[in-house]
Amino acid sequence: MPWIAYIAHFIAAAFLTNGIPHFVNGVSGRRFRTPFAMPSSPTANVVWGWANFLIAFLLFANVGPLYIGTPGDTIFVAAGMLLTGILLARIFGGDAN
Repeated sequence: MPWIAYIAHFIAAAFLTNGIPHFVNGVSGRRFRTPFAMPSSPTANVVWGWANFLIAFLLFANVGPLYIGTPGDTIFVAAGMLLTGILLARIFGGDAN
């Protein structure tokens, strides 16, 4: 697989991970911050989470096949999710202070 596919899968995993808190807060009816406002309405969060999922899907589907279970894909997707999760925890954790 070309190296660009691994980078695309890493970035797709970051978009997927970023979409989760927005989508979950939105469908739960809670306000949560987005790049557009702090905090944004639940509807805006559902749309923002969905947009992140769409970008992740397009990257996973169109830049090279995703083969979870193969070492390269699994490592890059896991690393993208872990790094983004840690960054989001630090960013969103600041809201509680």
